[in-house]
This record gives sequence, C-alpha cells and structure tokens, in this order.
Amino acid sequence: MADLPIDITSVYETHEYRHAIAILQTDFPEEYNELLEMLRAFRLKRSDILCAGGRKSPISGFLDSFLYARGWEEKMFDTKLILDNVEHDTPTHKIDCYKNRIALDIEWNNKDPFYDRDLNNYRLLHDRDAISVAIIVTRCCELQEIFKRLGKGDSYGASTTHMSKLLPRIEGGSGGGCPILVFGITERLYIED
Repeated sequence: MADLPIDITSVYETHEYRHAIAILQTDFPEEYNELLEMLRAFRLKRSDILCAGGRKSPISGFLDSFLYARGWEEKMFDTKLILDNVEHDTPTHKIDCYKNRIALDIEWNNKDPFYDRDLNNYRLLHDRDAISVAIIVTRCCELQEIFKRLGKGDSYGASTTHMSKLLPRIEGGSGGGCPILVFGITERLYIED
C-alpha cells in the first residue's frame, strides 16, 4: 500500500479510496509532487479566516493559485449523450484545478450539497475515462472551535462543507469507481498572524 509522507499526515486528516495514492505516485508523479508542495506551503491563517466573505476565500484562493502557477487550470468538460441519434448536451460542473487527468476541488465553506455535485462529477468523468484520480481538500470539524473563538462560528455552520459531511457520501458510493483522495485541514495548520 502506498503511503503519504509523514509531514503531510501529521497536519492533514487523510482518506484514500480505490488506491488513489498509488495511482498518483506511479502514473502521475509530477502532479503528485505538486500536490504535496501545495499542501506543505499552506497554513490556515487567522487573518484569512477573519477576512470578509466573497466569491472565493483567501484560503481557496491560495490553494488554487499555487496550482495554477504550475499549469493546473479550472476545467469544465463538454460532454454529450446521444439517444436515438438525438444529441443532448450534458456539461459537467467546473473542476477547481485540473491537470493531466487529475481533478482537485477545494470545498472550504460551501453548502454541503456541493459534495454531491463534486462526487457525481468525478463518477461521471471517471466512467467516461476523462479523469484518473479526484482529490478534495476540505476542512476538519475540529476547526469549529477556532471559528467560534474568533467570532466566526455562525459563518461556518453545520450545513457547510466539512469532513463529517463528506466521508459518509464517499463511503456510501457517491463517487462510483473513481479513486478519491481527501485532505482535511486540521487545527495543526492554524497560525496566528
């Protein structure tokens, strides 16, 4: 069984499904190493938590930008379904970061049905041989105490994206046969800045 480096597993909660790590290490070493670099560079800053909301949080922005600078891109696939010679467009949802058959989404503080959207997208794209591995970066439930302490507890409610909302969906089969790797941001990444 393939393992992640200890410096990653000591600060992120990790979950692997369908040999995602081995596939990344063996078939996609460049993307795997860029993923590790991004995870090593990230810190959960107090100032980023306190920053007013908007389209994209500074947390998601940092992670996206790190990968975009290395050739990853936001990607939506144009897919079609043909029934009795009638073509039906079935576009996918955008993937936050995509490179060379690897899909990565950051679910920091969205409504939890975004997980259903992501997992269905991964299932569909894997079944159609468009992606090999999907990765989700999200937050761990333990961060709620930090949010409360900073007066932001209401902004990060129970119905938003966090690990305890994601894992039951994956374990229930929502991702289909797609290999999935999950990284949960823990309090060990938090810094007062």
